[in-house]
Amino acid sequence: MRIGLISDTHGSLKAWNQAMELFQDCQVILHGGDILYHGPRNPLPEGYDPKELANELNNLGKSLFMVGGNCDAEVDNMVLNHPVLTPYFYTSLEGLNILVLHGHKYSQEELFQLGKRYQADMIMVGHTHIPQIKHQDDLILINPGSPSLPKGEDKVPAVGILDTTEKTVEIKDLRNTNTLISSSW
Repeated sequence: MRIGLISDTHGSLKAWNQAMELFQDCQVILHGGDILYHGPRNPLPEGYDPKELANELNNLGKSLFMVGGNCDAEVDNMVLNHPVLTPYFYTSLEGLNILVLHGHKYSQEELFQLGKRYQADMIMVGHTHIPQIKHQDDLILINPGSPSLPKGEDKVPAVGILDTTEKTVEIKDLRNTNTLISSSW
């Protein structure tokens, strides 16, 4: 099974559509929060259209699981046909236990402790807009970055793809689909 990993779209329809090109063969999409609103500290992202992004999410035709981020509001649930889960989403897909949360209230060490507490194999977070994959013991922490408002030194718009059959996860550059970071378990 292929699973699309995305976070921090911040209302950018353009970024969502670019990500969907990479997610064509993904059966499930996990969204790590900050879905529709750009937030008071962020600029408007290119292609900002939260109303149309909500429409795209509502008509996706794939399994979509979203968690609330620090820029998401209660009103978002009024325009979305998929619940914005909070504070996290926990699932088992193809025998892989995955914990998804925005991550803004936790240090990296606290995230690993939370993952161990819930016997997760993977934790997916967002918030920092910086792609990363970290391992601690048998636990993998993944941040797919942001497709709309990338941060960090290189400011690369990014998303992730998790392949449970190949047992790999890749963070992809949306500008050229090159792999930025990859890991296996």
